[in-house]
Amino acid sequence: MAKNILQHAHLPANAARFAVGLTVAAGVAFAGSPAMATGPQAQTNPSQPLAVAAPAAPASAGNTGQVSMQSVLQVAESQIGVKENAAGGGTPYHSWYMSSPRAMETLARDGGGSPKLYANAPWCAMFVSWVGEKAGARASIGWDAYTVTYADWFKANKRWGDVAKPGAVVFYDWNGGKSTSGVDHVGLVKKDNGDGTITAIEGNTGNGKVEERVRPKAHVTGYGYPEYKA
Repeated sequence: MAKNILQHAHLPANAARFAVGLTVAAGVAFAGSPAMATGPQAQTNPSQPLAVAAPAAPASAGNTGQVSMQSVLQVAESQIGVKENAAGGGTPYHSWYMSSPRAMETLARDGGGSPKLYANAPWCAMFVSWVGEKAGARASIGWDAYTVTYADWFKANKRWGDVAKPGAVVFYDWNGGKSTSGVDHVGLVKKDNGDGTITAIEGNTGNGKVEERVRPKAHVTGYGYPEYKA
């Protein structure tokens, strides 16, 4: 069965756990998922990502180019140590996403039903989205719960590349693939270490926490570049 946004992949010790949202078989609830996650089957090919201007971000979400990279990273760093509950949920990022308009837009793609679909879902993409919201940079950082569509959103808006810049949104494929269809995990770049690795701040990693991690660039699919204030 295809991996879906509710499956947690329990990887070896110290390896990240990721969110991949492909198809959800109708009527099937996975371990750790709420009973209402049994809606219609999601599209095999997720809908095209939304442009930055659509849906329009409210004033509180900030405008592109009006928030500094340092402000975004400070918000991300302030969350280091936040941990999920025993069911894989219970973080501020789950609560925020479930209450956001974006959850209603992504429900059909991710399995249908109630926004509670996301209550115990893998949350690396929700974390990065939450950071953008709290920093006032949602219009530039975007928001999603599905790593593949999140990466495609940056590509569609021509803000994608292969250079590790501080504040970039980094997308990983543990198999080393360079296609966004294989993206497994997402975080925020803190720095390029100059030795073939990057330091990033990520949610839903380690033992289900927000952590600062050092990753080999060989696992990076690409980077999304928010438009930050100079």
